[in-house]
Amino acid sequence: MNAAKVAPEAYHAVMGLEKYVQANVDHTVLELVKLRASMLNGCAFCVDMHSTDALKAGESSRRLFAVAAWREAPFFTERERTALALTDAVTRLGEHGVPDDVWNAAAAQWSEKELADLVVAIATINVWNRIAVTTQAQPPTGA
Repeated sequence: MNAAKVAPEAYHAVMGLEKYVQANVDHTVLELVKLRASMLNGCAFCVDMHSTDALKAGESSRRLFAVAAWREAPFFTERERTALALTDAVTRLGEHGVPDDVWNAAAAQWSEKELADLVVAIATINVWNRIAVTTQAQPPTGA
């Protein structure tokens, strides 16, 4: 199913969130967050899209590959690490929500507005992932 064609108003609503986060979240961090959430959600379409977009924007393949093991990789700043940790916690949101240590570490690195925008960015990519995985969206197969 092509959700954008079947439910265009819903698609445009999510696109509104997307435009907001693109305008309000650091592009490098945003692509790392999108890639990490997409990996956790098993969204091949989004992993392909966001790794391709990040490479085109100048991100190194080394850092992109390391997103899968970001805790052990030395390639990320403290702000990026807290964003990735928050992405993990929000994407895998469990019965007890985001752990205090994850939230407090992020709050120490990001202003309140930046943190709010980051949470919206993580929520938005999770919406896209759930749409793409549910509708079995496939990445393009050409080079």
